[in-house]
Amino acid sequence: MHYLMLGLIWFTLAVLLGALGRHRTMGFWGYFFASLVLTPIMGLLLVLVSGKRS
Repeated sequence: MHYLMLGLIWFTLAVLLGALGRHRTMGFWGYFFASLVLTPIMGLLLVLVSGKRS
């Protein structure tokens, strides 16, 4: 049961980070999958250091 809750939190954070990065270089899907594969903390760092889309 704890793993289910952890997975749900992980997925929710990945969706939120994807939403934060939708106007940045990798877009929603890039940051969403990066947060899923890496960690949400690494996804947040990627969002913070990336530039806005031109």
